Order: sequence, then structure tokens, then C-alpha cells
Amino acid sequence: MQVTIHDSRTFSFLAFGDLLQKCYLYSARKEKYLAMAARALLLASLVLSCFLLPCYGTVLFSSLQRTLAVTASPTSGQVLKGGVDKITVTWGLNQTLAAGTDSTYKTIKVKLCYAPISQVDRGWRKTVDDLKKDRTCQNDIVARPYSPANSTAQFEWTVERDVPTATYFIRAYAYDADEKEVAYGQTTDAHKTTNLFQVQAISGRHATMDICSICFSVFSVVSLFGFFYNEKRKAKRSQ
Repeated sequence: MQVTIHDSRTFSFLAFGDLLQKCYLYSARKEKYLAMAARALLLASLVLSCFLLPCYGTVLFSSLQRTLAVTASPTSGQVLKGGVDKITVTWGLNQTLAAGTDSTYKTIKVKLCYAPISQVDRGWRKTVDDLKKDRTCQNDIVARPYSPANSTAQFEWTVERDVPTATYFIRAYAYDADEKEVAYGQTTDAHKTTNLFQVQAISGRHATMDICSICFSVFSVVSLFGFFYNEKRKAKRSQ
């Protein structure tokens, strides 16, 4: 009987030990799974934030409505000279639109923009839907506060001397109080193929300088021939 009791107690202790071990293993696995779940949740949050971060504050050109009517003085195909010729730009709200369309407009910015023909093989002029990355309109013309009471405005701009030689059109953006683009208008069609004009950049040289350069070159040549002629005469006399 004593052996049996001893065996029963031993069995009870062993069973209790097994139970403790199972509880410990269960607890360890639970902590492991919880840690894995926490890491997965953190990773998912980071991935989600990476996707959402670029979208914050991004304005796509394709999301804007063409509500502004924009006209400019250059005729289709006209060639303008940098630093000399002027452009008169007129912009305003399209009068066919419903009242209140311009309720969020605070500022109008007018820009000189590259036509597609002048963007070919020029990545630094590339058109991108994300307006923060878009390089179509790099030359600013004017920025004016927008007034709903007097929505039509006009500005005369002298083509700047550093404007590159290219084919252009003009575009105006409407900005809200947060300085985000909310609408636009342009002097060309949606495909940017009509009402385009050209700008011819100045070379930095003047006619007076060219004349002086030619005269100096001629004088140098004549002087050289005169020098050789005199040397030849001196040689003959010495003989």
C-alpha cells in the first residue's frame, strides 16, 4: 500500500509538472504570437503611411476644372523676341458657369508654358499630372489677387531676355486660401496644338559689336600682310 501511495503521489507531482510546463509553453507561444501581431500591425501602419504621405497635399492637373477664360495678344505662329516684344494677357471666369463657381478662388497665377513640340527629348520640361512635379509651365508672368466682383483682369508682360527659344502657350491657375490649385484656363486647346507662338531668345550680341569685330579682324589681316611686305622689302634692300 505504501508503494502504491508513493506511486500515486509521484504521478500527481509529474502530472502537475506537465501542466505547469504546458501552461508555460502556452504563455510563451501567446507572447510570441502577440509580439508577431504587434510587429505586423506596426509594419502595416508604416506601409499605409508611406502610401498616404505622397497623396497628402498632392494636386493632379487632371482633377482641375477648366473654368478660366484666357486670351493673349500673340497670333498663332507669331515669333516674339526676348527682351523686346510684349504680350497682353487677359483672364477671367468663364461667364457660362454657374454663380459661385469661383467662391474658393483667392489668387490667379499666369504662366508661360512649353508646347509639346518643345518638350520632345527634354526631360526637364516634361509634363506630369502631379503639379508639384510638372515642368510644363516654368516661366511666371504675373500673380494677382482674385476678386469675384471684378473677375476679368489684364496684364502686359515684356518677354524676358532669359526665356529659352521654344514654342509656347499661356496658362492661368486659380489658387485657394491654402495656395493649392483649384482650377485653370489656357490659350490653347486640351491637346495643346492651337494658338501656339514662338519666342526667339536673344543671342547676347549686338550689331555694333559684330561690326567692331569684323573691322578688327580685317585690320589684323591687313596689318599682317603689311608686316610681311615690309620685311620682304627690308630683305631685298639688305641684299
